[in-house]
Amino acid sequence: MNDLSSRLFNFSINVLKQTKELPNLTEYNVIRNQLVKSVTSIGANYEEAQAATSKADFHSKVKISLREARESNFWLKHLIELSNNQDKKHIFCILFKEADELVKILGTIALKTKK
Repeated sequence: MNDLSSRLFNFSINVLKQTKELPNLTEYNVIRNQLVKSVTSIGANYEEAQAATSKADFHSKVKISLREARESNFWLKHLIELSNNQDKKHIFCILFKEADELVKILGTIALKTKK
C-alpha cells in the first residue's frame, strides 16, 4: 500500500469512528449515510486507479476520488456547524482539514494525468 493509499484508508477509518458516535436523529442519519458513502469511496476509487488498464482509466478513477473527497468535505462542514461539543467540533475540524489536503493532492494528480 503506497503512502496515499494508507492516508486515504486511515482517513476513512477515522471518519467512520466518529460517525458511529453521532446522535440517532434524522438529520445526523442523513449526514452519516452520505458521509460514510463518500469517505469510503475516496480510497476505494483510488485503489481501483492503481489497477487501471489505461491512463484514461487511471485519470477517471482519480477524478471520482476527488469528487468524493469534495463531497466528504461538504458533509464534514455540516458536522462542524451542528456540533455543540467543542471536542467533537475540534475533531471534525481536523478531519475537514485532512479532507481538504486530500482534495488538493487528488486534484494535483488529476491535473497531471489529464488527457
